[in-house]
Amino acid sequence: MKIWGFKRAAVALVATSALLTSACGDGDDKSSEWQGGAAKPGSSAAAPGTPEALPSTVSVASPAAGAKNVEAISSIKYTTEDAQGTTVKVTDADGDEVEGTLDKDAKTFTPAKALPWGTKFTVTVTGPEAEGKNNTATSSFTTMAKPSKLIRVSSFMGDGQTVGVGMPLIIRFGRSIPESYRDDVERRMKVTATPAQVGTWHWTSPTEVHYRPKVYWKAHSKVFYKVALQGVPLGNGYYGRSDLTVDLKIGRSFVMTVSNKTKQMTVKQDGKVIKTIPVSLGKPSTPSSSGTMVVIEKKKHTIFDTTDELGPDEGYKTPIDFAQRITWSGQFIHAAPWSEGKQGRTNVSHGCVNVSEKMGAWLFDRTLMGDPITVTGTEEKLKNGNGWTDWNVSWEEYKKGSYL
Repeated sequence: MKIWGFKRAAVALVATSALLTSACGDGDDKSSEWQGGAAKPGSSAAAPGTPEALPSTVSVASPAAGAKNVEAISSIKYTTEDAQGTTVKVTDADGDEVEGTLDKDAKTFTPAKALPWGTKFTVTVTGPEAEGKNNTATSSFTTMAKPSKLIRVSSFMGDGQTVGVGMPLIIRFGRSIPESYRDDVERRMKVTATPAQVGTWHWTSPTEVHYRPKVYWKAHSKVFYKVALQGVPLGNGYYGRSDLTVDLKIGRSFVMTVSNKTKQMTVKQDGKVIKTIPVSLGKPSTPSSSGTMVVIEKKKHTIFDTTDELGPDEGYKTPIDFAQRITWSGQFIHAAPWSEGKQGRTNVSHGCVNVSEKMGAWLFDRTLMGDPITVTGTEEKLKNGNGWTDWNVSWEEYKKGSYL
């Protein structure tokens, strides 16, 4: 059964007023008549000398008074006769106040972040003064001890990075998240882009979720995202270990398109064509993939070794300059001086986008991780998941990967 907030806890209302009843008279008197005008059972009159408790304008609804093992992400619920005039204060044992948001319409106080494990808190709800009524209610509860089963949450990118307009935001989990909890996870992952842009999360696997806007990020945008999963139930007794935030920048728009028909790459920066580059794509036996990819990683100098994959006859071990990975299966944009006579005319590569040594250096100096490249007209279609293929599906299809 899913746990969220206090779904497993019984909601208890804290009684803030009591009506005291008492019967008086001789204990041996069996008469049905009541003596001395004393109150009958069930009446509201108090016994002589006992002060009558006043009713209250407010109460703490949950967590219940004295509750133990309260989840660290829990909200405080209260009742009031005047929602707009009521305040809520939550303090720890040292008297330090907990920061949070008060939703007066929902009568809920939500802490800004998960409460510390195994800590006692006091809730004070104060309403407007009312004649003949108390206007303050207090209650205490204690959060659960730190659980032993925690899931690490990590971001592929860190603060201060500048990435291309096609870069998806990538969040990874140290353990699979059950489908029934993924909507809860998405609600606690917030993306703020400046300027504002429409986007959505999309689960690529049980341990990884991506975010992309409807169209490429606007050039020079600022993007901030927060994953608030500390203390959040993630299924099978597991909880989120911690929160994380990332503040990054989107660079200029740099978009590459490659046509197998013309054997040319067209490069646009901020919407204007700045270069046309002859290319050689994959030969018929090892075709390049048609689809939209992004630059995943860059290596100025590396060695391609395909002897294990292709065998001693077809495989090769070759030094490569200006390599830019675009698929997990081994397709790159890279300099290929041995095919310069074929570039712009014939496909001779093993699936990569071959360019000249000069153009390889030119591209390498200008690209960012996340810059998009679209290849068209080849014999093979790009398989989704073979690289960061978030842009290889329509927006309508991409939205289906969200659990909200």
